[in-house]
Amino acid sequence: MATAQATDKNPGELKDVPGWFPPLDQLLFTWFLERQETRGFGGDLVELGAYMGKSAILLGHHLQDGEQFTVCDLFGGEAPDGANAAETAKSYSSLTRQTFERNYLAFHDALPRVIEAPTSVISKEVEADTCRFVHIDASHLYEHVHDDIGAARDLLLPDGIVVLDDFRSEHTPGVSVATWEAVLNRGLRPICLSTQKLYGTWGDPEPVQEELLEMLRGRDDCGLSVQHAAGHRLVRTRAHKGMQPPSFPHSRYYTAPEPPQPAAQATAPTSAPARPRPRPRSRVRRIGADLLPPIVTRALRRSLARGAQKS
Repeated sequence: MATAQATDKNPGELKDVPGWFPPLDQLLFTWFLERQETRGFGGDLVELGAYMGKSAILLGHHLQDGEQFTVCDLFGGEAPDGANAAETAKSYSSLTRQTFERNYLAFHDALPRVIEAPTSVISKEVEADTCRFVHIDASHLYEHVHDDIGAARDLLLPDGIVVLDDFRSEHTPGVSVATWEAVLNRGLRPICLSTQKLYGTWGDPEPVQEELLEMLRGRDDCGLSVQHAAGHRLVRTRAHKGMQPPSFPHSRYYTAPEPPQPAAQATAPTSAPARPRPRPRSRVRRIGADLLPPIVTRALRRSLARGAQKS
């Protein structure tokens, strides 16, 4: 995973915020959240691990009246153990709470509730059975992800959605083990898998899967397949090349690009009208009906002059 670089420039659009949040996952976040909202399904939002705010900014856009959005991240603070400290130093050395807050406030009038601490504190900070959506994107270490999944189960309402990031990346085997362990042994039921994230619930996944399949089948910018494993239906989706994210409001710093200027017309320089070319003087003179070169004419004149003198 390449490290996204922080920038001091205020973002004008969501794509300007550093981070890993592909268009397909922006589409899925938006679809799950709007589905909850249109059905009157209320509840708080939680994000464990926020980096520089890209996904948090989208989540905050879906905050309904009476709901609370809580973000928990170390933000460069002291890690709970040596392995987590090494992970933070390697991948998140440029992360600061100030950067997160600046990016978030570019799109929103107020910050979410920010907890600068290890994600292990979240169960003490947020009441159980109060959340409709939890995004887990913090440590990649098995022990931490295992505990974050347990906390999400406690926080979520029945049929609430949990999203697990990096569940299949080759550099995050701890996330993979913790995720599939939760599916096989801890009651987590997958709804769908993107290239980067697993979307699941501890409720009944079938109704939301059917609606999701209908939505995905109506799109031509992503692939879709359905597989079955260990008693679970796994809806897999993948973005096609060139897929665009759903529309999202611009930030307060957005400046519309200037319209392209028409290409300059090439014009020939103005010049005076061409003067008529003078006719070259003939080097042949007419004597009588004959045409003779000038040298012959001069010789003839001298001869005639000498004859006149003799006479």
